Amino acid sequence: MAKISVIGAGNVGASCVEAMLHLNFCSEIVLLDIKEGIAEGKAMDMMQASKQYGSNTQIIGVTNDYSKTANSEVIIITSGMPRKPGMTREELIGVNAKIVTSVTENVLKYSPKAILMVIANPMDPMTYLALKKNNLPKNQVVGMGGQLDSSRFTYYLAQAIGCPMSDIECMVIGGHGDTTMIPLIRFATYKGIPVTEILSKEQCEKVVADTMVGGATLTKLLGTSAWYAPGMSAASMAKSIVMNENRVFPCCCYLEGQYGENDLCIGVPATLGKNGWEKILELNLNEEEKALFKKSADATRNTASILKEMNLV
Repeated sequence: MAKISVIGAGNVGASCVEAMLHLNFCSEIVLLDIKEGIAEGKAMDMMQASKQYGSNTQIIGVTNDYSKTANSEVIIITSGMPRKPGMTREELIGVNAKIVTSVTENVLKYSPKAILMVIANPMDPMTYLALKKNNLPKNQVVGMGGQLDSSRFTYYLAQAIGCPMSDIECMVIGGHGDTTMIPLIRFATYKGIPVTEILSKEQCEKVVADTMVGGATLTKLLGTSAWYAPGMSAASMAKSIVMNENRVFPCCCYLEGQYGENDLCIGVPATLGKNGWEKILELNLNEEEKALFKKSADATRNTASILKEMNLV
């Protein structure tokens, strides 16, 4: 079974580790943080609960010792300053770019073939940074945002229809931002029935609008970024990678002509397996959806251009 490392023992990192305990698919998880004792304490707490989870996964907490992450198959990067109320993801870029640069350099010293999964915001530019700064194969770096946004889309659709979330199939593509994500309402189904045949136009528009501000809604309520859904989203993606499940996830991938875009990391549906993202699925978008994706791509590229202005890529 696999070894996975999670960088950052905050709410998202710790929730991700706990989710992986529930999924029970890896033999060892290393939780690393820069603050003394935090990772060790959270690892010990979760290990003391692992028998009840029915998990034999070993969790090791370490303070800033990257050598302990050696030979990881997947490394999940959650470290960075969380978004605060009123703060956009773009405002985080200066601070978190330096953190992601340092983290990726350190983890790749000990696990050069590991699949890097980026959660740190702004996620699309941080995924691009991790890929380009380290000159990695494009499949080796994937961003988590689209899976999280799709989980929120699922929630709002299930609430509107009044059905179990497990009966909903839907997807969000585009940038991982309040104004750049694209909840694909036309593709969403309830047990095979298009939701557009069940909900009114006004209801559909409200679901899309609520999804797009889903992260900001939680930030306002909690006073910080959410963590349960991001943690489970990352854990599910990691499981597909290490178990070579080749499941389809909406996730941030590097495009080379797909959807008419080049040299850009942005959310698209892709299969996840042992090599990272294995294949990008190109949806048959209509003209309106194509225009929305182009607008999202332009905005995401514009944000990522800050990295070039800072001489980081």
